[in-house]
Amino acid sequence: MVHRTILHNGKIREATEASLFPGQLGLLAGWGIFSTLRVVAGELFAWERHWARMSRDARLLKVAMPADPARVECDLLRLVESNGVRDCTLRLVVVRNGGGLWEGPSSGLASDTIALTADLKQWGEGVQLGIQPHGRYAASDFTRAKILSWAENLRWAELAHEQGFDEVILLNEFDRVAECTSANIFAVFGDEVFTPPLGDGCLPGITREILLEEIDLPGVRINERSMKLDELNEADEIFITSTTRNLLPAREIAGHAVYRRGNVCERLSRAFDGWLRNDIARRRQAPVAI
Repeated sequence: MVHRTILHNGKIREATEASLFPGQLGLLAGWGIFSTLRVVAGELFAWERHWARMSRDARLLKVAMPADPARVECDLLRLVESNGVRDCTLRLVVVRNGGGLWEGPSSGLASDTIALTADLKQWGEGVQLGIQPHGRYAASDFTRAKILSWAENLRWAELAHEQGFDEVILLNEFDRVAECTSANIFAVFGDEVFTPPLGDGCLPGITREILLEEIDLPGVRINERSMKLDELNEADEIFITSTTRNLLPAREIAGHAVYRRGNVCERLSRAFDGWLRNDIARRRQAPVAI
């Protein structure tokens, strides 16, 4: 459930207060970008990485981003303070306002910036995964962008829940593993850990990025590699990653149990938690300056 106040174009408003407009193209057509951040002890985890990804996606979709990321960060921290929840999930959205047949009167800005917070979801100790063929079109320029046109993902997740699963593995047009509806996927083979490359149609998740670029676990190598579904059946461990889940082991794929052999996921999870704590500690020591 969304918390009591939201951020809209730099102003804190009641969530029930009308502040959007009919004919606002980004809402009608899903023309905009977003990111989901984790708020830890009142700080925005990996904020710079989220902003960098949103900026890349905005250039691809020609969405006008706010000019000053430090000001946006300050506004987001004001929102967290307003809602009085120091550990939560935060959704940041930039909505394009102009273009197209159904364009209408709006705020007068090229885009609207909106942010909302909500309680952290409890994901449990493991995840049961279904399978969705042709869930990603890897050749598309927009597959790797986190855009507001999210209905497919929501419906696939809903179908997974209806079938008794927690999430679903999306395959691309070549029957290769891409990702889940809101998470990246990793497979462990001995001392090697693989995740699909971006060219196979997955989003560049922030947790995925940190594991690939920042986590150095002795004796373990983390790389990108294309994988077919039957290869997952041979994996020692499988886990999914996202900003709100961190690392979450898979217990089942399409009704078949995943038998965990080894503790690489557990070790990586501890290393990631340490990186998260260090990032939050760094932010406390360097307050936002605008």
